[in-house]
Amino acid sequence: MGKTKLPNQTQLKEIYDAYLAVRVLVTKDLEQSIEKALCPMQSHPTVKGRVKEFDSFYKKYLGLLKKGGSGLLITDLVGIRVICPFFEDIFVVENVLKQTFEVVEVERKGSNYSFKEFGYESTHLLIKLPSEVREQRGDCGIDVVEVQIRTILQDAWAEVEHELVYKAEFTPFDEPMKRKIAALNANLFLADTIFQEIREHQRKLNGELGKRRGSFFKKVEESTDRFLFVEETLANIRAGGEQSDLLPTIHSSRASIDELLLNALYAHNRNQFEQAITFYTRILELHPDNTVCSLIYKHRGMANFARSHYEDAITDFTQALELDPSSYKAPYYRGIVKAILQRFSEAIDDFSLSLTMNAYQPFCLYRRGQAYYHVGDLLQALTDCESALKLEPNCESVLKFKEFLLEKLKM
Repeated sequence: MGKTKLPNQTQLKEIYDAYLAVRVLVTKDLEQSIEKALCPMQSHPTVKGRVKEFDSFYKKYLGLLKKGGSGLLITDLVGIRVICPFFEDIFVVENVLKQTFEVVEVERKGSNYSFKEFGYESTHLLIKLPSEVREQRGDCGIDVVEVQIRTILQDAWAEVEHELVYKAEFTPFDEPMKRKIAALNANLFLADTIFQEIREHQRKLNGELGKRRGSFFKKVEESTDRFLFVEETLANIRAGGEQSDLLPTIHSSRASIDELLLNALYAHNRNQFEQAITFYTRILELHPDNTVCSLIYKHRGMANFARSHYEDAITDFTQALELDPSSYKAPYYRGIVKAILQRFSEAIDDFSLSLTMNAYQPFCLYRRGQAYYHVGDLLQALTDCESALKLEPNCESVLKFKEFLLEKLKM
């Protein structure tokens, strides 16, 4: 039998220590580089770096020798972990890293599990140490760095599994205990999946909300600017737009508030205001809490405004304010409707009320300035206009209004 050549731990420790300081610096460099590359992401993943401790390195080194390998196969002496809030972020991070670094290898741990199995999952990239880092820091004894990409819950599981299984001298082998561990992992996977679904649902809702606000303020601009610059009459204001058959419908009487709201927004954004109001009313009939009711009244008020039912809109915005006295948008929206009805003194009161709740509203200042102009107080209108420009210096509509006022005042 051939004699097994044993490694010299002392020599390995000396080599390890010789590179330790520079590896710490390299880790910091890579953390900053990856954070900079991921900075545009809205979800803001967390980046953590570490240098493998000698004891952990030596244990892995012996394990590789036992399997017939060598220490050259240890590629995670410097490791970076990117922790993402959602599943979808993992793929975004991977693509960003591929564009930023030279990726040597991609491994998707856990991808080989069957639908009956649950275990550690993570995406691992081996990236080549950037030449600029090598030139700045000098030789650090490594050519590649491992980057692990996980969700927050995947990372939590990996940490716990590392303590229970990898580092422990004794691991559970009875079936009930194994099932408990598998069930925990399955629950974490389910939570990750649900978080992703919630995010996608929120994105869909926010998209529809953005469209709804856009259509509301488009009509406001058309209406108020006509009064201001063209002197056309209120009778010429009309809600319009093409009808769409793309509206998803809900037939169940047990539809959730979120489902009803999404349908209401779909209808609202396609100018199907009667349908939208029906959905908003169904939500109110479910008697949600006051904050939710206030929000729905504001949406319904906008729909009533869009179909030129101005008094109904005022009633809805008033109800929204009564249910949520901190809702500064409710008096702002009500003031807009009153201004369109040429009830300018009442509009000024509403805009002022909104500004007492939130003084940092350039468009509320702008609308109040317009109302002051219509009651003949041009100096106060100019004051509001100047205040609005402090908050939004490049707003074209406010700049145009200021120019208009200065011309009227002959200044």
